[in-house]
Amino acid sequence: MSKIQMKSIAYLTFVFLFSQTLQLQAQSRKYISQFSHFQSYFNPGLTGYEGSTIRSYVRNQWSGMEGAPKTYFISAEMDFSEGKGIEDPALMGKNAYSINLLHDTYGAFKETEFLAAYASRVRLTSSHQLRLGAGLNYQTIRLDGNALTSEQAGDPLIGQYLGGFSDMQIFDFNLGLALTHKSYYLSYAMHNVNKGRISGGEEFMDGKPVVYIIQAGFREALSPQASLIINGFYRSQEGLPDNLEFNVKTLLMDKIWIGGGHRFDYASNLQFGVLFDRIRLGYIFEFPANRSYLLPGQTHEFALVYHLFRKNEKGPDDKVNIW
Repeated sequence: MSKIQMKSIAYLTFVFLFSQTLQLQAQSRKYISQFSHFQSYFNPGLTGYEGSTIRSYVRNQWSGMEGAPKTYFISAEMDFSEGKGIEDPALMGKNAYSINLLHDTYGAFKETEFLAAYASRVRLTSSHQLRLGAGLNYQTIRLDGNALTSEQAGDPLIGQYLGGFSDMQIFDFNLGLALTHKSYYLSYAMHNVNKGRISGGEEFMDGKPVVYIIQAGFREALSPQASLIINGFYRSQEGLPDNLEFNVKTLLMDKIWIGGGHRFDYASNLQFGVLFDRIRLGYIFEFPANRSYLLPGQTHEFALVYHLFRKNEKGPDDKVNIW
């Protein structure tokens, strides 16, 4: 098979994938392989779980394909008690807030999402906390009718914008609940609780389904020089297959981590990261699973976390300092 034929097949697969995903709801699912570094975006209850930070990531999916998804994200989390200099803010603090900005392009669509979240926590025991959070979500979506595929052009909802441009705005909110400990956490969240009923502009999307998200993690020091960190993620929404994935990594000398992860029926990844004084850098190389019908291209994802008030050091009672 020639390279031209292979590229043609890949392009047709790409078109088919997006036409199936966008036909009903005209939206994409946001994947983050390094989800454990961005817990609060998925669950407002986990805002400030790792203190006051600035977080960012860039994800280039199916690199080399025209119209392939590209995602850019930045957020700032502030723990009130950490800013006040409380001795153990992770345990003694009560309130935190965050602002998140995400920009995503895929095919004919460009999305910009602004999310403001607030979390309050209650101390249950000497080492456990119950965290409750809520977030307000404002999203603008721009449709470029000149970039529609032939399948999308035939869709009665979005095909009417063929050859033109359209904008839509959606306002909704998220809720989250989490049980946290220094060694593990378990959380549950709901996105789009109002199903996108508050909207403006030209409605080329038929609302947004409620998204249910479960996150869990465990970490333990195996020796003074090595720690084990495991994180799991489950997401469910109407119209799309369930999303189940996990990451496992080893932190060496509290400075470098290596590991891997798997998104069931979708892709696997290899990961590498480095801890500096206040900065955490992570890289993911993701490749599709053999049995999946997705594009054969690779995905690259870069993540950065910057701590505002403390260094990447373990506290007196901490065994591991990252998730």
